[in-house]
Amino acid sequence: MARDTTDSRPIESIDELVAHLAEGNKPRQKWRIGTEHEKFPFFVDGNAPVPYGGTRGIRAILEGMQQKLGWDPILDAGRIIGLVEPTGQGAISLEPGGQFELSGAPLETLHQTCREGNAHLAQLREIAEPLGIRFLGLGGSPKWTLAETPRMPKSRYEIMTRYMPKVGTKGLDMMYRTCTIQVNLDFESEADMRRKMQVSLKLQPLATALFANSPFTEGRPNGLVSWRGDIWRDTDNQRSGLKEFCFAGDFGFFDYVDWALDVPMYFVIRDGQYIDMTRYTFRQFLTGEARRELPECDPTIGDWANHLSTLFPDVRLKRFLEMRGADGGPWRRICALPAFWVGLLYDAEALDAAEALTRDWSFAEVNDMREAVPAKGINAEFRSRTLRDLAREVLALSRLGLRNRAQLNRDGYDETSFLTPLDEVVARGSTSAEEMLGAYHTRWGGSIEPVFLEYAY
Repeated sequence: MARDTTDSRPIESIDELVAHLAEGNKPRQKWRIGTEHEKFPFFVDGNAPVPYGGTRGIRAILEGMQQKLGWDPILDAGRIIGLVEPTGQGAISLEPGGQFELSGAPLETLHQTCREGNAHLAQLREIAEPLGIRFLGLGGSPKWTLAETPRMPKSRYEIMTRYMPKVGTKGLDMMYRTCTIQVNLDFESEADMRRKMQVSLKLQPLATALFANSPFTEGRPNGLVSWRGDIWRDTDNQRSGLKEFCFAGDFGFFDYVDWALDVPMYFVIRDGQYIDMTRYTFRQFLTGEARRELPECDPTIGDWANHLSTLFPDVRLKRFLEMRGADGGPWRRICALPAFWVGLLYDAEALDAAEALTRDWSFAEVNDMREAVPAKGINAEFRSRTLRDLAREVLALSRLGLRNRAQLNRDGYDETSFLTPLDEVVARGSTSAEEMLGAYHTRWGGSIEPVFLEYAY
């Protein structure tokens, strides 16, 4: 999320919080695709991490992109920490360790999504390469220790950094040493949200397996194909992971609100200052328990929107659904991830089939699959077959959905070609992580340094 919200409307009732989510309902013709992708900046000379400041730092990249794009700066205590397109059609933000993120515009087709991603990377190279900086498309930082990783000057990250070690063992790794590709998708009603939420929750471990791309930590193999997926197993389990209540047949907006109310907050923003609220749940904030300490700090809709952005379930509900399972990866994956989910969720026939396929999958079964994927990837088993076999079936449904959408580019091709990187994973029987591990043990000669050449943007 590039910019925290400052909507000052007071909250009068919990019904308003439910209504806030329901405002996301959109007719089918207004559904859009919003793709987010993160990458690690590094200095070509020595493959070292890039700090925030200095003439060759991340601040300099942001300033260069601002001049090139004409986007508005996002400031935190006077420091530039992101950019936003003036009409809200996209933003650039920084993750805690300097991971550079594009939050794409809401677009109608995957062809537009892919053009947007390619344009962003070309613009970024134009600014960064003269500074000796390139970007790495992986799900986990392959070389640098946590101590060696830079820290970005964002107030919300200072609060999170203090809080994370209190609630899990891997929260700082999540913040500073992981990257993802995500897609945000719309729904037309509460019932449509429920269907899409449940199908995508059940298939999220499969997405993690297909996009597994983080096999190295601190210069050597970590024994996993998705270190990022493993990190999410113990980051902050109160606010992240797979949530059983979402599997209920009558799951709706209220249920998500009821859960979110009892998750500890991170912050509120008052007069441009971030106030640490980690000792209160949002429900406690609503009932006035913080008033003694913060007498002028009444809950607002902006506080609620910001709180929703600090929840990290495998599929996040805001006024859209956010698919959160995939590792970051090479540029072709930036198009493949939204293609996978758009094909499954934006076509009625494909969604019906995906729902039928997953209807009787239990929470326990899906959770077991989620637990197995970081180590086993597409070789993990589900109901006596591998995820590779399951992927064939699910990719066929996604392809059906993309074909039915019939969104053609100027050369007359539909969107199904964007699934090709995933078809290749299934055909090979190995993920990007396993391909890298094979190279590490053979032609890379036991060194991870070549990854900075072969997986760089």
